[in-house]
Amino acid sequence: MPQITYDDFEKVEIRVGKVIEVADFPNARKPAYKLWIDFGDLGVKKSSAQITKLYQPEDLVNKLILAVTNFPPRQIADFMSEVLVLGVVLDEGEVVLIQPDREVALGKRIL
Repeated sequence: MPQITYDDFEKVEIRVGKVIEVADFPNARKPAYKLWIDFGDLGVKKSSAQITKLYQPEDLVNKLILAVTNFPPRQIADFMSEVLVLGVVLDEGEVVLIQPDREVALGKRIL
């Protein structure tokens, strides 16, 4: 991948959110959940996340996550995904969520 500048990085808005609701997403092409995530002053945003291999819905509620919040919304089947939840993709295709290691205010930006 090409190197980017710090100015390029500053354009990506990554913020802390808390998952408040999870639903199965049977209409997605690949197994996924629908997530509703609270970003504090930014409000609640929706995301489709392909994290079904390692996470059960009940394990995700109240979990802090990191997400890109300034991508344009994207239609995924019959659901409008507003943010991109960040995770590490393992060799087998499982996704491990990235999260802060302690409680922080919702909506705080990552730098």
